[in-house]
Formats: sequence, structure tokens, C-alpha cells
Amino acid sequence: MLARAELLSQTRAFFDARQLIEVETPLLAQCGVTDPALEPFIVGTASPRYLQTSPEYAMKRLLAAYPMDIYQICKAFRADELGSRHNPEYTLLEWYRIDWDHCRLIREVAELLCQLLGRSGWQLWSWAALFDTILGIDGHGADRTTLLQIANRHLTAPPSDLDRDGLLDLLMSHCIEPAIADWGIVFVVDYPVSQAALAREIIRDNTVVGARFECYVDGIELANGYWEASDADLLRKRFEKDNQVRAQRGLAQRPIDERLLAAQAAGLPDCAGVALGFDRLLALRLGRQEIQSSLAFGWEHT
Repeated sequence: MLARAELLSQTRAFFDARQLIEVETPLLAQCGVTDPALEPFIVGTASPRYLQTSPEYAMKRLLAAYPMDIYQICKAFRADELGSRHNPEYTLLEWYRIDWDHCRLIREVAELLCQLLGRSGWQLWSWAALFDTILGIDGHGADRTTLLQIANRHLTAPPSDLDRDGLLDLLMSHCIEPAIADWGIVFVVDYPVSQAALAREIIRDNTVVGARFECYVDGIELANGYWEASDADLLRKRFEKDNQVRAQRGLAQRPIDERLLAAQAAGLPDCAGVALGFDRLLALRLGRQEIQSSLAFGWEHT
């Protein structure tokens, strides 16, 4: 409890020194995310509301109205997530930098982590280079059949019904993450466009990729950031594709957040943003492999 309080204080001091404004946005919203990998808690029946899996949408609406550097430390929720590194209720640190790209934001995330975790260095890898170095495959070019063969070679009875992106996620979590567990702080960049989420598209080595990064510390996924896409039409197409994937997987389709798209169309400023798992950060600081003792409510699973 004392370590958590100290970490909260030091985190706020880090952003206060850089003149970011701490904000607070609603936890309940009219829409949830369409991401097929995320399931929200839905509250009420006649007029359902969604407990937010991240404050991202609300913070972007705020940015469209008041373009300034902001951060937030808040609760977030994901249904059906419970394990050594997951809890249905958790704490997120999320912040946005105006007129920054994701490369500049990576440096700030690294500065924060080195300061809070007492580390002295970090690495930067492209997503494709990790797949090539660790698994010996072209992650961008490999088809589903090849990925399934690789999964069968490295894993015991992997699910055979996963689509291509599902197999890529499986290989990342079960093969690549364990392989980088002793690499310290690692940033992974240049994700496939199919995994770009709300990041803009850029070109790297003649390949269109998402301007997205993930940060791993000792093999634990800690943060996910974007050079934010500002094209409302592009995001609408991605949300619609998400719902198509959800339908293919037998999942309920989600309403598209029209207020977010309206804010994007009105003028989301050029910015980069990142969400960081605060409970995992505290667990790393305490030298723990599981997050339960670092949750605000202590030993008890929600």
C-alpha cells in the first residue's frame, strides 16, 4: 500500500514537472470499443452503458476541444480477464502529447520507466525484426498456413481456428514475449496495419505499417502507444472492420462511437498517446511476477 502511494506520487511529479495537466473523464459511456480482443462490462439494459476499457475515447474528445498535453490515472475495466497479470478492474496511466509522434513519445516513456524502476537503458526493435530474429519468419508476409505451422512447431496443441492476426498474437505472447524476458526494457514498433488500432499508417522499408509501439519490461507487456490517426473516415472503416471480425468470431457487434468520430472530424490535434498498466508497473517495481498484491484493493480478486 505504501509502495503504491509512493509510486502514484512520483508518477504525478514526473508529469507535473513536464507541465502536463491531470484530467478526469467518465468511466461510463454510451459506447464501448469495437476491438475484437476486448470485452467491456455493460451496465443496465433499457439504456446500456459501457464501463470503459481505457479513457482513450473520452480523452481524445477532450483534446479536440482543448488541445493541450494531458494525463490521467484512472480505473479501467475488461470483462473475462483474470490471471496473474490481468484483473477485470485495473488502473491505467494514459497521456497525450500535442505535436509529438510516437518516436518522441517512446523516449518519454523510457525516461519515466528508467526513473521509476531504477533502470539505465532500453532497446528498440521493429515488430518484423523480432519475428525474423526469434522465429525466423517474415511476419508481414507469412500467410495463415505458414503461421499455423510455426505455432504447431513451437507450441503444444495451439488453437487451429485462429485467423491470421490471432496466430500472430499467439506467437507474440507465447514465443516472443518469453524470449525477451531477460532483455530489460524493450520497445516494439511498426506493427502490421491490421493491428494498428487507432494509430496512423506510415511507410517503413516500403511496407505500410501502423505507427504504434508496445513496451515490454522483462517480457511483461506494459504500455501501448500510437501516433494517433486523425482521419475520421479511416477510423470508421477500422471500426466497421472490427465488427465484421467480431461477427466472424461469433461475438456481439458494438455500436460505433459517433461522438469520437465527430471529435476527430472537428479536429483532433496532431498528437501521440500511450496507455500504461499501473498495477503491472508497481509489480515490476516490487519484483513481483503477478499483479494481485499491487492492486488498489490488495489481495482480493474482483
